[in-house]
Amino acid sequence: MTPLTLAQVEAVARAAHEGQTDKAGRPYAEHLAAVAAGVRARGGDAEQVAAAWLHDSVEDDALSRQWLEQAALTARTKAIVDALTKRPGEEPEAYARRILATDGARLVKEADLAHNADPRRLAALDQPTRTRLTEKYARMRALLGQPEPAPRR
Repeated sequence: MTPLTLAQVEAVARAAHEGQTDKAGRPYAEHLAAVAAGVRARGGDAEQVAAAWLHDSVEDDALSRQWLEQAALTARTKAIVDALTKRPGEEPEAYARRILATDGARLVKEADLAHNADPRRLAALDQPTRTRLTEKYARMRALLGQPEPAPRR
């Protein structure tokens, strides 16, 4: 089976999240595109970029776990998507351990966290949500051994 091209993966992800918005009301595909671009900027390979496009698809029920298992994707891309899929009731420490144990997943999560914690995105949220998410993202960065992002100028 020939794996889907990155353009095909992007099309699947965009279709799966069609009509969904992020917490600020923006089209969800903007987040996926930003994470994919962040993976590329960090030197990620095609498997990691594919995983970036799909990183929230199973967790958000946009695509099923069965779809992921049967999809024309490399085993590594599937493993990264699976590692980045939080389980119901899962503790952040267990989630971070799975990411760290999966080849290529840490870089995708780093790009995801960087976009989620972008001050411009957070500025669109109410203060309690902004505070809660800022703390959540900082905790995950710490669990993954990632440095705090440099302040924007």
